[in-house]
Amino acid sequence: MIRISVLVFVFSFFGCGSNPDKPKENEAENVTAVKLTDDELLDTVQKETFKYFWDYAEPNSGLARERFHPDGIYPDNDKNIVTTGGSGFGLMAIVSGMSRGYVTKEEGVQRLDKIADFLAKADRFHGAWSHWIDGNTGKVKPFGIKDNGGDLVETSFLISGMITVREYLKTGSEKEKAVAQKYDALWKGVEWQWFTNNKNVLYWHWSPTYDWQMNFPLEGYNECLITYIMAASSPTHPIDAKVYHEGWARSGGIVSAKTKYNLPLILKHNGAEEFGGPLFWAHYSYVGLDPNQLSDKYANYWNLNVNQVKIDYQYCLENPKKFGYYGANYWGLTASYSRNPDGSIGYDAHMPGNDKGVISPTAAISSIVYTPKESLAVIRNLYENHKKETWGSAGFYDAVDLQNKWAAQRYLAIDQGPEIVMIENYRSGLLWKLFMNAPEVKQGLVKLGFKSGKYGF
Repeated sequence: MIRISVLVFVFSFFGCGSNPDKPKENEAENVTAVKLTDDELLDTVQKETFKYFWDYAEPNSGLARERFHPDGIYPDNDKNIVTTGGSGFGLMAIVSGMSRGYVTKEEGVQRLDKIADFLAKADRFHGAWSHWIDGNTGKVKPFGIKDNGGDLVETSFLISGMITVREYLKTGSEKEKAVAQKYDALWKGVEWQWFTNNKNVLYWHWSPTYDWQMNFPLEGYNECLITYIMAASSPTHPIDAKVYHEGWARSGGIVSAKTKYNLPLILKHNGAEEFGGPLFWAHYSYVGLDPNQLSDKYANYWNLNVNQVKIDYQYCLENPKKFGYYGANYWGLTASYSRNPDGSIGYDAHMPGNDKGVISPTAAISSIVYTPKESLAVIRNLYENHKKETWGSAGFYDAVDLQNKWAAQRYLAIDQGPEIVMIENYRSGLLWKLFMNAPEVKQGLVKLGFKSGKYGF
């Protein structure tokens, strides 16, 4: 998963895991003659992107590879490295795929069962999984020299998916109930309170070798809100509410009075206080957490996210750096693969404060719940007018620079996953409903002082 909250983690997802299988032949190489309806277009994107987590999953574990390169060429031969956080999005994608009939219920349950069994045997650190896992062995794959232990943020993204799976299966057949129970047991094993290190804040990392030396307290605002909500919701190892208020919210210091394009930022975006951060901050915590009518004493979370997306959109319309093609049907800045000055593929945290002329399709696509008209304009433009350059075997490529006729013909789990999940939430609200109606989630949100008119608390 991408780490953008602090600049030292900006490039963290450059080493994603992948798939050895060659992609299936792209059936739609050219612009289609018949114009699809909006729903047909969304279904096409959702279904093709789903292949990332189904056809191109890591075969031994069933989990999401960190990355997928259709050409089969991977640096460091890391094609079996799976991503913990991206696999959480993948669990939600599988639920969506079952509900849509992209795979049968039986196929989905079988895959989910396989994943649960693998995770039960994989390395854990006070209940938390590592950022990367070797899909062959279940052993930690160090993300960095000192990042060789538990990753609480990645774990929280994974747990969001686990709870969603449990809720989807818990009233089904005996087999489905058994799989639901496996996920229930897995998430209850995370020792959230221990990751406070006896302070009133959660810490991102702990290593059995380096202890707390990474020293990364989770302070808002960035993509980590869901970590506190999961920690407060735990029925076995919960944090106290003061950890949220004093740590994440910095005793109220999280609130911002700044505006951009006459839109209030509402909260202080770490390191990006003029325009707000990369758009995945409006996605990762909210794949299951429904921001509609959700508020606490610091923010209305619907307004927070809508404003962040609209600021990104308005910036691209303004286009102060005069990049080609930017406009109402070509916008969206977030962390993704990127085009280096020499034309090679790199990785960067694109946002208005760090604009390199590279549009990440996931930025607009995963924002469809907030800006449906504007997001659909990007989807339709890329699909109808630039399909040959931007579309591959698992949906839209990860990054595009139309001015330089360039696309990163690669995929990342952390970008493909939110596309599927947010399209599903836009179309049906399914994943939001499943997650938000989990009793522990409601209790955790109430504990932290959240209110939701939509879900009755």
